[in-house]
Amino acid sequence: MHTKKMIALLGCCLLLQAAYAQKTAERPKIVIGMMVDQMRWDFLYRYGQRYTQGGFKRMLREGFSCENTLINYAPTVTACGHSSVYTGSVPAVHGIIDNGWYSRELKREVYCAEDTTVQPVGIPGTKGGMSPRNMQVTTITDELRVATGFESKVVGFALKDRGAIFPAGHSANAAFWYDGGSGKVVTSSYYMKELPAWVQQFNDKKLPEKLLANGWNTMYPVASYKLSEADNKDYENKFGHEAAPVFPHQFKGKENSSVRSTPYGNTLTFEFAKAAIEGYNLGGGQVTDFLAVSFSSPDAVGHQFGPNSIEVEDVYLRMDKELEAFFSWLDQRFGKNNYLFFITADHGVSHSPGYLEEKKLPTGLINGKAAVAAVNKTVEARFGVPDAVLDISAYQVYLNRKAFAEKGIDMSLVEKTVVQVLKEQPGVAAAIPLSSLGSAAIPEPAKTMFINGYNEERGGDVLVVYKSGWKDGSRNGATHGLWYPYDAHIPLVWMGWGIKPGKTHRTTGMTDIAPTLAALLHIQMPSGNVGQVVTELFR
Repeated sequence: MHTKKMIALLGCCLLLQAAYAQKTAERPKIVIGMMVDQMRWDFLYRYGQRYTQGGFKRMLREGFSCENTLINYAPTVTACGHSSVYTGSVPAVHGIIDNGWYSRELKREVYCAEDTTVQPVGIPGTKGGMSPRNMQVTTITDELRVATGFESKVVGFALKDRGAIFPAGHSANAAFWYDGGSGKVVTSSYYMKELPAWVQQFNDKKLPEKLLANGWNTMYPVASYKLSEADNKDYENKFGHEAAPVFPHQFKGKENSSVRSTPYGNTLTFEFAKAAIEGYNLGGGQVTDFLAVSFSSPDAVGHQFGPNSIEVEDVYLRMDKELEAFFSWLDQRFGKNNYLFFITADHGVSHSPGYLEEKKLPTGLINGKAAVAAVNKTVEARFGVPDAVLDISAYQVYLNRKAFAEKGIDMSLVEKTVVQVLKEQPGVAAAIPLSSLGSAAIPEPAKTMFINGYNEERGGDVLVVYKSGWKDGSRNGATHGLWYPYDAHIPLVWMGWGIKPGKTHRTTGMTDIAPTLAALLHIQMPSGNVGQVVTELFR
């Protein structure tokens, strides 16, 4: 009888345990969010004939690709992109409207991650601290911390501070970035008082110097890079210490400051990602941890040489091999299906105006200084207010509202004048008063993108829209920031835990990433979320 009671009791316990297990959300050991700064969607495929089977091809073979993922706001720049991916929101809501914007209160340009209440950690100095405080909503990483009673560990890293800080969120255990002056990984007092011992040991290795000791040459014979233009094009920018923008590039004595502009910046990032996983034992506990890592080097190389350069091709061929090795490392540490991985980008990139000109494609140069001078001259002549333009950021013109108010001048009349002058400038497709953006005659999806990019608290007065292929300043190098697909079409591939192979060509948004992660992890979506779950992942 005693035995029967014990068996019955054990059976009840097992049933209760099973019921509890069904109610308890199963989650991966770790989520690894990888952003590649300036990675256009087509780079998933463009150099595919030389990609390994274990890097980008493995993601596309074993993962789920959202082939038509678009940024749903403008301007398409780094700080906005990293914030929007992890908040599921847009600049109009999360407040990060550009890498920097004009503050009417402070009467100066404000950097997106600046925080005067904190100090740098890891390098000397009492000013120049960074934090996520300018971001006005929560991130998916914040929500993971909340959902697990702050037991989940969240760490962010990028060579750029903003690429580490905003993805990691407000409540992160740590965010680290690279200081080119010292050649060290650093952080701020927002997160900690001193660098962990393992970060100090990482810095002691002096990887930038070692990685660039022999310079940067192509991985394959330079003549075999058939998918790129010739090595020396007059629309590429050279390194300051070199005579021409050609291989091999040498960096003797300039390794610390130059590593970001080479593929070895990616190597540094992969190495730190592994060190962070080991240093914090990410994925080794009872709850899901999160590593948010961003690769800044493709952006630096792309800006300097343009997306059709051998340099950019070499960056992606090398990254593919390093991805293969990283996936093998993750497989060994966590088990192939015990980690959730996704890759995306903060924005794409245009072609160099010099390249477009050479290929007889639409392009041109905008002279921003001349445009501002023309606006100031006309406004002063009509309204008697000198230097009416305080600043231009996020493609928005900030006007001296106080000066016009003191003279009792109707701002709508000033805005109308500014619009007229801007429309006369070469390369300007449209100029719109931001106060009447909702009723402007602009085709979709551009109109919604502009609305999503405008934050009333931090925004300007008049929006300037460039023509496709046009760039402010030099015909050399490349840039991004506009609403056009070359800047807005980004990769999004999911792989690992809970992901079945497949793809969708349905239009998805950058802001769909965070709510999809929330659905996969069974947690609340971020507070400012406007995105939708990619339901195809669950079918």
